[in-house]
Amino acid sequence: MLKVVPDPPHTHQSLEDTLIQATDYALCASTVVRQAMLLHPKSSASILMMASMHELETLRVLLEQALIQVQMPSEPRTLH
Repeated sequence: MLKVVPDPPHTHQSLEDTLIQATDYALCASTVVRQAMLLHPKSSASILMMASMHELETLRVLLEQALIQVQMPSEPRTLH
């Protein structure tokens, strides 16, 4: 019997790839909020947009810190 809905593709990304992708999404979301602020600076929702922008910037910084930790070598190198 044929399946009506196919299985989703199996994409096994590394933690580093996932963090990079999440950072890109946070940057895109931050850009959307900034654009909304430029289009409607006097909107009643501008306070919420500013709060969202702050949260997204904080998320981006945390993701970048996590990415740095992932990219650090796990074993200490000896200096000669």
